[in-house]
Amino acid sequence: MLDATVNPGRRTAPSALTAEGLGKHVPLPSGDLVILRDVGFAIAPGEAVAVVGASGSGKSTLLSLLAGLDVPSSGRVLLDGAPLSTLDEDGRARVRGEKVGFVFQNFQLLPSLTALENVMLPLELRGDADAEPPARSILQRVGLGERLGHYPRQLSGGEQQRVALARAFVTRPGLLFADEPTGNLDTRTGAAIIDLLFELNAQAGTTLVLVTHDDALAARCSRRLRLDAGRLVDDSATV
Repeated sequence: MLDATVNPGRRTAPSALTAEGLGKHVPLPSGDLVILRDVGFAIAPGEAVAVVGASGSGKSTLLSLLAGLDVPSSGRVLLDGAPLSTLDEDGRARVRGEKVGFVFQNFQLLPSLTALENVMLPLELRGDADAEPPARSILQRVGLGERLGHYPRQLSGGEQQRVALARAFVTRPGLLFADEPTGNLDTRTGAAIIDLLFELNAQAGTTLVLVTHDDALAARCSRRLRLDAGRLVDDSATV
């Protein structure tokens, strides 16, 4: 946990993201399946943090809890100092729409929408009056200015992930979750996507939580959280 020392007469800004005693278990006929056990840490605004561990260690479950896609069995998540995990589903969805971006391994683009429409969608969902100009602009930035009218099936895997990056950053989120963002890409394409991810992230000053099994990729973050059998066993700087 980060030090919460407060200077006299001055409030300390809240962490961008805090996990307090997070636990997750699933009841089975044979007894509870424990996925996470008493996981706690805080992430500062603008920090880039990698969550690593073997398959089955709880990485994706932790991300789901941190993002408010699921609720913990115990403990809580704070986003900008405000409780997230205690909100109902609609409340968590509203917070995600306002503050959070996502990049997934399998891209999660809507096949019936063009690249431009996929990137416009989160802006439209939060009620922006004119979603097209910012969507066009960020697709230009990720190198897809000539592919705006293409559907996901007409794009390569790398191009689809570029659309996903554009969609994640177009809302200017304070917090970005990336779950194995190169898992479905070849090595060369994956490296280019990661370069683009970190470039966009640095420009935007976004807080990044990156879930990966790749220690070399994790080393590009400033900090590493390692899970083993649902427990946080290491929390250290990467340099």
